[in-house]
Amino acid sequence: KNHNSSSDWLLSHNEGEWNFCPHAPFSSSYFPLFRCGVEGSVRLKGVLVELETPIRRHCMTLVKMSWHPTYKSSKFRNVYGKAGKREQCFDGIPITRNVHDNHFCAVNSTFLAIVTETAGGGSFLVIPVNKAGRIDPHYPKVCGHQGAVLDIKWNPFINNIIASCSEDCSVRIWEIPEGGLKRNMSEPVLELYGHSRRVGLIEWHPTCSGLLFSAGCDFKILIWNLEEGAPVKMIDCHSDVVLCMSFNTDGSLLATSCKDKHLRVIEPRSGKVLQEADCKSHRVNRVVFLGNMKRLVTTGVSRWNTRQLAFWDQEDLSIPIIEEEIDGLSGLLFPFYDADTHMLYLAGKGDGNIRYYEVSTEKPYLQYLMEFRSPTPQKGLGVMPKHGLDVAACEIFRFYKLVTLRGLIEPISMIVPRRSETYQEDIYPMTASTEPAVTADEWLSGIDREPLLMSLKAGYKRPSRTVFKAPGKGWKTMVVNGLDLLENIPAKTENESSCGCSSGSRMS
Repeated sequence: KNHNSSSDWLLSHNEGEWNFCPHAPFSSSYFPLFRCGVEGSVRLKGVLVELETPIRRHCMTLVKMSWHPTYKSSKFRNVYGKAGKREQCFDGIPITRNVHDNHFCAVNSTFLAIVTETAGGGSFLVIPVNKAGRIDPHYPKVCGHQGAVLDIKWNPFINNIIASCSEDCSVRIWEIPEGGLKRNMSEPVLELYGHSRRVGLIEWHPTCSGLLFSAGCDFKILIWNLEEGAPVKMIDCHSDVVLCMSFNTDGSLLATSCKDKHLRVIEPRSGKVLQEADCKSHRVNRVVFLGNMKRLVTTGVSRWNTRQLAFWDQEDLSIPIIEEEIDGLSGLLFPFYDADTHMLYLAGKGDGNIRYYEVSTEKPYLQYLMEFRSPTPQKGLGVMPKHGLDVAACEIFRFYKLVTLRGLIEPISMIVPRRSETYQEDIYPMTASTEPAVTADEWLSGIDREPLLMSLKAGYKRPSRTVFKAPGKGWKTMVVNGLDLLENIPAKTENESSCGCSSGSRMS
């Protein structure tokens, strides 16, 4: 009870703290309470307050308001999505109709790569990103695989090096000539065999240009040292097919989701599982590290078959911090995280919407911002790296949307509306550079380094000085962790399609 006015202030007790109600006229969240000699009264910043329930604890304690505002002010609250004009799209592309749950698209500041539909084997297009428009039906392709191409990824440090994996059980490294392809390319720089079944997923290490991770239907993850052209580590802790891989910022931790309904955080050098969650109520499909927040976000399906998002502590996967229902659609939900702006984008396979949130380490953890809507469904999405964005237009993210029915690749820019045309330093902090922080040998020896940083104001167009060096030709043994990968082949499942894997290791 306030003796200086007719209004009363309600206080509640919770775990040793006294909390003021929201309408209490105070400017700060923290107030020291001092006992005055009268039982049931305290002096709060010089104001005598009488309590209906006397405080019988310490002579001085700290009071914290439990009320949080329903909306958190953000400089990204007005971010909007802008679809590219017709002349900015790539048209006439025979996008693959493969039902594998991947994006089938990879993009960097120089090239755009798209997996295409072919009669036999597997192929993908590589188009200079600045040459939009209608693509010639006879445009040259990368066509060396004997089976369908399932995943493609650009080297984050060398713009003309791309990795691909296929149903033919191989991983291949390609070097695209400057200016793009002039004729069909069938000879890779490296041809890597170590998986006994088809390879469905590949990921580059985030701070090293010479390390590549591949996951196959043999339930194994292989770590390839491309400077030697051979696998150097094998992670075999999974009991089913690996669905997704994600690295933390310095590449010292690997998070995986698996068909066995388990979410794992792994130390990749040793293959040791540091944390594991049995996701019974939240069937995990995709997982992504949230930068240096020590948090994970997963997308999947709830027990009621609704699409769901979950927020996890990477050091304790016993229970998710929060679970949030998204909608009742059936398509896979792809998460994309921007560590520079702390924004999370959710795009559904088969629908045209992209939701975006702002992420924080404190409640409410996820703040919904807005949704980009489109009537055309997306099969997959490629993401432009930060150094390829248009900073003059305040573009903070750019998708390349695959529209299969129209044979179209449509760019979608996420833009912060600003009146000024000058460089906006508050929305473009220092970002990951195009230079690797460690070598393959350093990382394998146990050295971890944070990514080198660069400013987008002056250095975003600076070409990388990293050069890819392929090992010499020759035969190599596939012995990892004491096992010969090509002799210890597990029996094939009945549902698995056949793949043309050879019985020996080959290298171009």
